[in-house]
Amino acid sequence: MQWALVIASSLVLFFLSPLAKNTNQFFKAVHKKKVPNTFMLMGSLVISWIFAKSITNAANLGLDYGLVGGVAYAGYYFSFAVAGIIIYRMRIQGNFTSIHHFLTFKFGQGAVAVFSILIAIRLFNEVWSNTMVIGTYFGDMGTSSYYWSILVFTTLTLAYVLKGGMSSSIFTDVLQMGLFSVLLIVILWSIFSQETSFTAQRMLASGTWSFEMGLNLLFAAVLQSLSYPFHDPVMTDRGFLSSPKVTLRSFLLAGIVGAICIVLFSVIGIYAQSQNMTGQAAVEVGKAFGVVILLVINFIMITSAASTLDSTFSSFSKLLSVDLNLGNTLKFGRWSMVLIAILGTLPVFLDAEILSATTISGTMVIGLTPVFIFWKTKAPKISFHLSVFCGILFGFLLIFKWFPQQMIFTTGKYADLLWINFWGILSCVTLYLIPKWIKG
Repeated sequence: MQWALVIASSLVLFFLSPLAKNTNQFFKAVHKKKVPNTFMLMGSLVISWIFAKSITNAANLGLDYGLVGGVAYAGYYFSFAVAGIIIYRMRIQGNFTSIHHFLTFKFGQGAVAVFSILIAIRLFNEVWSNTMVIGTYFGDMGTSSYYWSILVFTTLTLAYVLKGGMSSSIFTDVLQMGLFSVLLIVILWSIFSQETSFTAQRMLASGTWSFEMGLNLLFAAVLQSLSYPFHDPVMTDRGFLSSPKVTLRSFLLAGIVGAICIVLFSVIGIYAQSQNMTGQAAVEVGKAFGVVILLVINFIMITSAASTLDSTFSSFSKLLSVDLNLGNTLKFGRWSMVLIAILGTLPVFLDAEILSATTISGTMVIGLTPVFIFWKTKAPKISFHLSVFCGILFGFLLIFKWFPQQMIFTTGKYADLLWINFWGILSCVTLYLIPKWIKG
């Protein structure tokens, strides 16, 4: 039945997906000379950011920390407000048509090259980290069913996005958002109606609002949100498709709706905690409620992973074809998608760690904070490089656990993540501004 869900849903999206006949349709989602409206853009933003791994993490954080865990992870959705407001101002006050346009104008081609490498790594991570989640619902890591499900799922998703590029991505995102909402309601209704001991009051009282029990992650997420959205072309590409006012409205709404969805999905983990379950929260709750709810949870994973994957393919294609101007044609755009699909699937066979993809990449790009927060401030080209490479350095300090413990002032899990980001952002901002001060 799981195979039927993957294949049937992908085929439906393939046949419904629009066929792009020119580069405007393929790279900019222009359909019948119309750009995406507020509802379409908001839906696309939300579902393309509710990754398979993010809702897995949300459920597991609910299991570990109660409601605090869900709220902490929802802190990343502050990114929409930050990106929406800054992109709006960049378009209105600076007349910039893309992030690459802004960087080229202000910091030159060297900065564009460094930035493009960062976002290419981000897109590369998105492929394997989402498809691995799908694989775990078909078999244990390393089994043939695990690998085959990933290969089939990736190929089918690639097939429908090859048809229309960004047009396909936006169109299918709206359908996937609607489906996600219905499936989430079904799961929550099942939990609250079938388990009378689990009430809304019990859910709200779950967890402890302390640094040790989730607040480290909440504050780290808010700090990372100052830079995190700008290294995600899936989000920023959508910031230049519609009019500035429609875009700003869509981003602000997406932040609210996305955060609510993440908190609601964490209820699955909170319920698992109340029943003393262990392991992967979503899987264990699905098993407890029987095959129908397990399939619904699986289908939510498939829906969210597909939406992120098709957005990743279309953004990588636009990066190479339009932003880097390597070949602004339909043929080149489609072959770019095939390339990232193949490269992004390779880590699956190396058993890469799923959860590290978000937090580590989020730390490594904190150097973008002053670049975009102070986008109007005149700064020499060296400021960009000093700040960005300082952020990458702090990312490595986190990975290899080299950061001095004396500079971490809270305890519990994610304390190192919080304080490395705090001191890292402070260092990046200082290094960004020093050349400006020297020049006077």
